[in-house]
Amino acid sequence: MSDLPQNTPTLPVTPYTVLQYHLLRDFAARYIWWKTADEARHYPERIMAQVMNLGTIEDLRRLFTSFTTQELRHVLKRAEPGWFNERSWAFWHLYLKLTPVNGTPPPMPLRTFGE
Repeated sequence: MSDLPQNTPTLPVTPYTVLQYHLLRDFAARYIWWKTADEARHYPERIMAQVMNLGTIEDLRRLFTSFTTQELRHVLKRAEPGWFNERSWAFWHLYLKLTPVNGTPPPMPLRTFGE
């Protein structure tokens, strides 16, 4: 028998802490408008990418307070087409030191269509 109260949602199997999970759920409710927060919680990297791409200064501060630079770099490295606009892609690669100051960020992920 579980020690959780009946109305407590189960956490997804992720490497995130309970506090990070709650922050992601809050972000999901505001930044993943095409899914419910419960559906979006299964895509934490997508939630973080949305905040990195569209977030307010306050939400970015909360993201950086709760997640490590390495975790945010991981989001960029696993990004799918459409997750970032060109400006955000370039900014985050520079800010997270994935691209040297005078360097060029890697190409953005692109959608491909069958031949």
